[in-house]
Amino acid sequence: MTTAAAPVVLTEGQARVLRARARRVRGEQRDVLRARIVLAAADGQPSAVIARRLGITVDTVRKWRSRFAGRGLDGLADLPRSGRPRVFDAVTMAQVKALACELPAEHGVPLSRWSCPELAAEAVTRSIVPGVSASTVRRWLSADAIKPWQHRSWIFPRDPEFAAKAARVLDLYARTWQGRALGADEYVISADAKSQLQALRRRHPDLPPGPGRARRTEFEYCRPSRNSLARPSSNSLVARGVRSTGSSLGWLGVVG
Repeated sequence: MTTAAAPVVLTEGQARVLRARARRVRGEQRDVLRARIVLAAADGQPSAVIARRLGITVDTVRKWRSRFAGRGLDGLADLPRSGRPRVFDAVTMAQVKALACELPAEHGVPLSRWSCPELAAEAVTRSIVPGVSASTVRRWLSADAIKPWQHRSWIFPRDPEFAAKAARVLDLYARTWQGRALGADEYVISADAKSQLQALRRRHPDLPPGPGRARRTEFEYCRPSRNSLARPSSNSLVARGVRSTGSSLGWLGVVG
């Protein structure tokens, strides 16, 4: 026994919405397909013809034309699905997201920035949750584009003698010193502290991250100054740069 197809009659507004959905290129393809089914049904096409033209089963056509006939546009949405209930409620997720938008130093945590494993551990320490995985925390943060492990930095030179110091460095790169070209037996020597073993302190506090906004860090920093390089021999010429902040020019020397 053949089941009679549900009749489909569109209002002007429904037809406008369905035609817009059917033309979408980047939309959900399931919504595009359902709109095309209903539009074809409204034109009086049999379910078998619609199924053959769209490359789907007749049962699929009957399903969506029947739902539209019974509930209109709302009938084209997916029905709620049963599944495992939520382990974490909205308040818990919001508290972890708020924690990610705070700087670790504000709470005495010896970190420069949060990572997902550290956020998960801190959430447990603060009794926000009895336990949560780093992957779950990452999924929560991704929903609001919160990435506390990323940062943007900038620097504004404030040294009034910056131009003169920079010119001296650029001259040395061009193998020139005090207007004189360096000879073949003269060398430029540059020395700096060993990387990752420096006691640094930012001159300005960081600004915490937020939804869609990375943590903001002003690049300039302070660290204990050091003594100038000693003159290695009587025929050596040493140029000294002030080492007070991270924007200074470092140690420079020309040794002949």
